[in-house]
Amino acid sequence: MSKTTTPRGQRTVARHGRLSSPGPFAQLFRGLAIVLAVVLVAGGAVFAYAAIDLTRSFTADAVDLKGQPAVPPDLGELKGGVNLLLIGTDECEPDFAQLFGDRCSGDDAEGNLNDVNMLVHISDNPRRVTVISFPRDLMVPIPSCTDEDGNVNSAMSKQQINSAYLYGGLSCVASTISDLSGLEIPFAAKVSFGGVINITDAIGGVDVCIANGIKDPYTGIDWPAGMRQVKGLDALQFLRTRHGVGDGGDLGRISNQQQYMSRLANKLKSQEVLSNPATLYKLASTALRNVDPSTSLTNPLTLVQIASAVKDVPFDDIVFIQYPTYTDPYDANRVVPDYEDADTLWAALAANQPLELSGNLSDGDGVVVDENATPAPAETPAPSETATPEATDGAEPTPAPTSSAIALPSGIAGQTAAQATCSNGNVRE
Repeated sequence: MSKTTTPRGQRTVARHGRLSSPGPFAQLFRGLAIVLAVVLVAGGAVFAYAAIDLTRSFTADAVDLKGQPAVPPDLGELKGGVNLLLIGTDECEPDFAQLFGDRCSGDDAEGNLNDVNMLVHISDNPRRVTVISFPRDLMVPIPSCTDEDGNVNSAMSKQQINSAYLYGGLSCVASTISDLSGLEIPFAAKVSFGGVINITDAIGGVDVCIANGIKDPYTGIDWPAGMRQVKGLDALQFLRTRHGVGDGGDLGRISNQQQYMSRLANKLKSQEVLSNPATLYKLASTALRNVDPSTSLTNPLTLVQIASAVKDVPFDDIVFIQYPTYTDPYDANRVVPDYEDADTLWAALAANQPLELSGNLSDGDGVVVDENATPAPAETPAPSETATPEATDGAEPTPAPTSSAIALPSGIAGQTAAQATCSNGNVRE
């Protein structure tokens, strides 16, 4: 029987502050896998085969989202825009626990936090992809949620976003970000420790750029400046490093991860991957084995629909954004939403026009421009078959979007997949 419990806001759930205290890595890549390894690469027979073949394991831990709409089970064209939430939890898995020290064996070996939260917005025609990362140290309202034991946790007016998973699992995180963004989130997936190693091994390595040497005692990284191919454990450590880049905070780490995502997107869309069915199958199957989805994602045909919708999106229209924040006036190690800039972002996404970034690459100084990069060749998007949607059931036709870019406020940091950046290494003892 369910019982009502008091909010757990009195105890600190963060395992590190914004700038100072140490902690485990933010588990990015298993969420990234579903965005890039599945969404950008897949869309053909190889992925469909992998998806159907692995449906049972993929659906074993599926969860319902609060207010989740029904998803048609057909393979027709994906209609309208899509919002997909990807979260990374810091849970310890037996096969990898020895890699994470105190997180899995010390005082921190308790509870699972959603340390990575990415909202993937796929627009209606013309298709564009915007990935919004929400800092783990962001203080936000959390709605009433029911946890896995059936306990109903009361709503909280201000709590760290990475505690939402504690209070009600994937559905609670989705509700929290849906309330924050004002967007319906019909699709979501959860990933955990271990996937970085598994999926980066399947990819075969990604070349990343390090502008300055990275030395981080918490991840064991001691790398010189220059280009470096990372996979397996090295990729895991690169994505988790916080003390080794920028100002040592989570905002710098987010932009470092965005550099990786940008370079990975370029690799996945290259002929090196697309022309190799064996690599495609390995990527798709590894991704499916390493996520816990919402029930709305368990139909493999739905995944194929999403993949087909975005596989031809130009790099300029794949945008990685940090949710706008400013320092919490009551705690310098936390951040709070900049609602004014965020409202501008949501309005821009609703207008479905190209986004023009006018802010920094990183709010935490985590990356710099790669001065040695060769400019990416211009891409010509495929013409839309439905440039002006027709009215149905007497409804007014939806105005066709224009090509005029919308300039986002300077308080919104980020980069596109067409931009080349380098990790701003910061040697720290």
